[in-house]
This record gives sequence, structure tokens and C-alpha cells, in this order.
Amino acid sequence: MAFELPKFTPPDFTSEKFLSANEIRVAEVKKDGVSPKGFYLTSHIPTYYHYNNRWILPKHNSQNCVAVLQKEDIIIKELNDLVLGDKVVLGKESDGTNGVIVYREGFDEAVISHAGKSVETSFTNDYDYLFDLMRYEKENGGYIVWVLGPSVVFDFDTRIGLSQLAENGYVQALLAGNAMATHDLEGGYLDTALGQNIYTQVSQPMGHYNHLDLLNEVRRAGSIDKFIADGNVKNGFIKTLNKLDIPFVLAGSIRDDGPLPEVYHNVSKGLNAVKEQTDKATLVICLATMLHSVSTAELASSYRIKEDGAIVPVFMYTVDVTENVVNKVAAARENIAVRTLVTNVQDFVVNVQKALLTPVEDLQVESVEVNVNEYCERTNVKKDEKEKELKIKEEK
Repeated sequence: MAFELPKFTPPDFTSEKFLSANEIRVAEVKKDGVSPKGFYLTSHIPTYYHYNNRWILPKHNSQNCVAVLQKEDIIIKELNDLVLGDKVVLGKESDGTNGVIVYREGFDEAVISHAGKSVETSFTNDYDYLFDLMRYEKENGGYIVWVLGPSVVFDFDTRIGLSQLAENGYVQALLAGNAMATHDLEGGYLDTALGQNIYTQVSQPMGHYNHLDLLNEVRRAGSIDKFIADGNVKNGFIKTLNKLDIPFVLAGSIRDDGPLPEVYHNVSKGLNAVKEQTDKATLVICLATMLHSVSTAELASSYRIKEDGAIVPVFMYTVDVTENVVNKVAAARENIAVRTLVTNVQDFVVNVQKALLTPVEDLQVESVEVNVNEYCERTNVKKDEKEKELKIKEEK
């Protein structure tokens, strides 16, 4: 049976709740970035706005934003994006009193997540559903956004897995911070991540200098693109994205080492760059970063409206070894279209790689072969022994 996304069932607008509802009230912005008093605070749950005898569902929604009337449409804006003259929807209620109705009932029960999953949980169904989702999105022009923390790229196999997923159409954008990109580039430049060898996991003498040496050299080159073009990076996820022209957004924090030239220093500009990607997202996968996962959860819409008018959920998978992190992401998502997995993120990536990119003979494996050759040259390990080790890992 062909996989289908669960659809959202719009409300019955002829019911008393909708027929008796008032129309929205608005007030104009008098100063850029400042909302009128009494604004309506938005939710992830699909919300309808009553205006000019129509019920309007915005194209995207986000949590803790404001609704703005633009001609005959409602758009959702961050408060800092408001400009003089914007007409902001007013009111605190969402039962129709203010012309606003939140309609959670439209989602199929399968879209609503339930608390209580822990490391002891069997996640087989969640994995299987993710594999179906990813295949569906690839085959139907979807836009899969990955949100990654730095620990994801500390491992040889994970960097290969992410690169191959990108090469085979399962990555359309990356959201991350300075550290993730720095350590991945460090791996391709010096074979370490935060000074730890990505092949052997052994910390190198004076290895704590490595990521700063990497940052210094990228800043000397002027950009990640130029640093890669100059032949400094042998492999890695960022190099793969660069080769495939897949966009990545690196949002800065208070004390980033370096940072890399592409990192957004201005918080508002970084937020808008992230929002540009999340507005396109049809699936979001967050790995091992509470800060970036929670912020993405609040920004990314819980639904999208397809060209045929169908309303479908935008699923978010959040994966971390700590239950607290995935629970925070689910809460930020208001438990709408979110799936949580408590597991090691390196294992997660390899599981996804194996499920989606088999048989091995069909993979684009140039990056793997390069890594094996270089590993053997540096460690004096015989190539046939390393290939045998990789084959055993694949069979597992």
C-alpha cells in the first residue's frame, strides 16, 4: 500500500461555533518592531482568522508570534519583524470571541504525540515511519531540513552516512551552529573533531588547538567555500553540501570560537535565515542540539498547504541521548507532528543510512573509498583489514 501523509480535516464552518464568531480586530504598528498592546499570541495548532466573511488559515504558523492582516490574507510574523503600518490581530481568546479559533481537532490522532517515551522505549515504529516519510518526501519533491549539533560529526561513520544521504537526495538544507560546521571541517582538514581522531576516537597531543587552527585558516581564506575550493578539506558533510550547492544556515551564539565567516552574528538576521528554510520544510530532523532544536521547533510550521489545497502535517523528528532534550522539543512543538527518539545520534544516522541506501552496491561511495585509503595511509592499517571491518559494520 502506497504511503500517504495524514491529512488535516478542516472544520465545519456552518457549525454554531463558527457562525456566531466575531470578526478579528486589528491595530496598526506605530513603531518598527513594536506590536500594539493586546496582540494575539500565536500557536502551533492550526488557527483560523475570521475576516470579511471568510475564515483564513495562514500558509505557515509559528509559536509565540503575531498574526498580521495583509490585504485578504493572514501572515505570521516575529515581533521584531513588524514594520510601521502592519495590522496586527488583537485579543487573548481563541474561541471566536476575537475572531480567532484554534482548531486542534482537524489532525488525525496519529499526528499528535504523547509524553512518556524514554530510553527503554522500542522505537521501531518511529524508525519505520521516518523511513517511509523520507522516501515519500524524496519522491514527491519534499524539502528535508536537518538540524545538527556538533557531536553528530565526531564519528567517521556518521560523517559518511550524512554525506551519502545528501548525495542521494535526502538532505535539502542544514541548520546548525558554529561548532558543528567547525568540527566537521576540522575532520576533513586534520582528521580530528575537537582534537579527537574521527577514525580511532583517540585524543591527539595538543589536539585542542586543532579546531582553532581550522577556524583561523578558514577565516584567512575568507569563506568556507574558498577554503574548500583551495583543496584543504578532504571529506565531510559540509564539503558534500558545498559540492551539491545545498544551503546551510549557521546561527551564532554568545562566545563562538572564531567564528566561521558564514556564521550569523546578528540574531534577527540569523532567525530570518533559519525561517527561510523552515518555511520550505516538509520534514525536519533534529539531532543532538537542544538550543537549535527547540528554536527550530518553535519556528517551523506544524502544517503546510499543498498546491491542491490539502493541509498536511510537517513532521519533526527529534533525536538525543537525553530524555530531557527531546521532551523540551516536543513541548515547544505543542506535541503536534513531533516524534521523539532517545538514542545515540551516531547510531541513528547509521540506521537511517542502512535503511534508505541499500544495497551498498547502489550507493555513491566515492567518499567512503577516499576515507578508507586515507585512514590506512595514516595509521598503517592494511586496507583489506579496514574494508573487512567496514563490511562487518554494514552487515550489522
